[in-house]
Amino acid sequence: MDVAVNTRAYCKMLLHAAKYPHCSVNGLLLSQKSKEKETKHLNFVDCIPLFHLSLTLAPMLEVALAQIDSYCKSKGLCISGYYQANEYLGDASPTIVSYKVADRISENSGSGESLIVMLDNRKLSFECEEPAHRIHRYHDGKWKQLPHESSQNMETGCLAAASALIQSKTYEQLTDFDNYLDDITQDWQNLWINEQLKNLA
Repeated sequence: MDVAVNTRAYCKMLLHAAKYPHCSVNGLLLSQKSKEKETKHLNFVDCIPLFHLSLTLAPMLEVALAQIDSYCKSKGLCISGYYQANEYLGDASPTIVSYKVADRISENSGSGESLIVMLDNRKLSFECEEPAHRIHRYHDGKWKQLPHESSQNMETGCLAAASALIQSKTYEQLTDFDNYLDDITQDWQNLWINEQLKNLA
C-alpha cells in the first residue's frame, strides 16, 4: 500500500508533539472517503489532535470519536489512521494503546483497516530536514512498518511549511481534545492553522 501524508495532516501532528514535548500525544488521521472497499493508495488529508494528559481514558476517547465521526460524515471524510508520539526521546514504537485505538478504527472504517503513524522524536527539529514519521500496517496477522519509499510520500513544501510553523511557535495555540474538554469554546479542528498553511502556500 502506498500512503501519502499531505501538508495539513503532517504539520498538525508535528505541532501537537512540539506543544507537549514532555508528554505522549496522540490523534486521528483523516482521509477522503472512498467508494472502493479496498484501495492500494491512502492519502491523509487532515488530522485531529486528541490527548496529551492521558492516552488511556476510554470515556474521553468515546466522546472524541463520536464528535469526529460526525464531523467526518459532514465533510466526506473518514477516520483512517491513528498517530502517536511517545514520551521518551528514543521510543518510536507502537504501544498497546495505539494498537487498541487502531483496531477500534478498523472496526468502524469502510475499508476494514487503519494505519498507525508513529512520530520519531529524534527527527523532530526546528528545521524539519527529514520526515519524522513511520507508518505501520496490520498485515498477515502482524503490525509491520512500511518501507520508507511506500510510506513517506509527502507534498512538495511539506517540510518547509512544518519548519515555518514550528519556528513561529504556532504550536502554542494548537487545540487538542484535552484542551477542548476543558473549554468547549476551543476549536479542535484547528481551522486557523489551515488558513495559515494556505498563506504559506
